[in-house]
Amino acid sequence: MHPVAIELVNVSDLAFDDKNPRLSEAGLNGHATENDILHFLWDAMDVRELVMSIAASGFFPHEHLIVAHENERCVVLEGNRRLAAVKALLEPSLFEADSARIPVIGREAKAALQTLPAVRIATREEAWRYLGFKHVNGPAKWSSFAKSQYIAGIHRDYGIELEDIAQQIGDTHRTVQRLFRGYAVLEAAENLKVFQREDRWYPHFSFSHLYTGIGYAGIGEFIGLRPEGDEASEPVPRDNAEELRELFLWLYGSRKAQTPPVIGKQNPHLRQLESVVAQKEALAALRAGHGLDYAYELSRPSGTVFEECLFTARRSLQKAHGMLEESYDGSEELLRIAGSIANLADSLYEAMERQRNPRQKRRLTPKTDV
Repeated sequence: MHPVAIELVNVSDLAFDDKNPRLSEAGLNGHATENDILHFLWDAMDVRELVMSIAASGFFPHEHLIVAHENERCVVLEGNRRLAAVKALLEPSLFEADSARIPVIGREAKAALQTLPAVRIATREEAWRYLGFKHVNGPAKWSSFAKSQYIAGIHRDYGIELEDIAQQIGDTHRTVQRLFRGYAVLEAAENLKVFQREDRWYPHFSFSHLYTGIGYAGIGEFIGLRPEGDEASEPVPRDNAEELRELFLWLYGSRKAQTPPVIGKQNPHLRQLESVVAQKEALAALRAGHGLDYAYELSRPSGTVFEECLFTARRSLQKAHGMLEESYDGSEELLRIAGSIANLADSLYEAMERQRNPRQKRRLTPKTDV
């Protein structure tokens, strides 16, 4: 985009951008009023700091807005936070709870804020390259979900390749592709009506759980995810709608069903889930509500679990031995616990020896004849 001139536009003629992906993330999906957007920006986008700055120093001309004419409105594509700050200074009563914290400015300062410097462009498509990096990875960085929605919109609406978008917004092609793929799967779940973002267990939408999880081969195979790079309108076949529902339930839970998610942290929970969905007995346990930890143990080879138990026991005993002099108070109960541990260790060792050497097992078996 090549802006040619900055003009002054009346604040009363300026409208907030209701297509901003960060509004969708906050649940303002296309039905938000100007007042809804204004209060969202005030509460979530640190508009208070801008209010103090503009009240003290005025509106800097070089911080001009980028606007476009859409549906008979002059929509602010870049500068919504600045517009919200100006509206707050001009009409503090819009913020009843916080009006006392908004500085009172004089008549001349108010008159100067009635118009704001702006560059007018023809369409959003003309603006996306100019705004891409500043919007997505600028001072107030977008969340991964807002980023993914922006990427999907540019890719689909304007036919821009993902690699080109990556270069423009300052991310790797791999990251952009993962975000786009995650957004496509989210759309599929919502279109199939197996997930509603508003029904998730926690207020924060951990979108990274989804795009990271479907990158694991086992989870992708579980939901029937189409190969990477295949941009079919249905990234997950309709026949896999039930598996997709289960995945989203495990990732985000459901308030309606009173079911919390099983994924708390990406590491190690997503890897554990990948292991569980690949093993029938473990998957059945998870579906029955036994929890991810229990299901994960079922999914693991018994030899691996046995080995880890031995190493864990040895580490614990070594630690206890090192603390003996300063921590053991002569308790008889603790002494008995140590004795039972010693007996268990002896019994385990003898059983392992017999299993390791069957001939020794026969030799150690006592004779029954007299």
